[in-house]
Amino acid sequence: MAWNLIFWVLCFFINIALLASTFYQLLSLSDLEADHLNPFEASTRINSVVLPEFLLQGLLCAIFLLTWHWFMFLLAVPLSAYHLMLYFNRKHLLDVTEIFRDLNIEKRYRFVKLGIYLVLFTVVLFRLVLSLSNTLFFH
Repeated sequence: MAWNLIFWVLCFFINIALLASTFYQLLSLSDLEADHLNPFEASTRINSVVLPEFLLQGLLCAIFLLTWHWFMFLLAVPLSAYHLMLYFNRKHLLDVTEIFRDLNIEKRYRFVKLGIYLVLFTVVLFRLVLSLSNTLFFH
């Protein structure tokens, strides 16, 4: 039963990292919109965290699949598939010259990702507390 607790703690920390990455990207886009950052700095900051975020999301999705957590896998797979589509079409990085034209679209995309990660966070946190209570009280 301790393995179940370790699994949910790992998923919790991965989810925290995904939330932080998305929030950082949103802050960079908001700073760009408020003219606190220039387009080169904003795109460099965002592009530096895009690939690690994609890898963490794919890892989380694969972990859910390999551990037979079907509901969590079905919650995570649409975003992973969208990330794969962006990566294979080479549209996953922000272009410095086009960042102002795509600013509202990019912000909306990151708000949707933040919402998905918050839903995943809520379910993972619930399962973590449930696993912790099962480990402490029944073993």
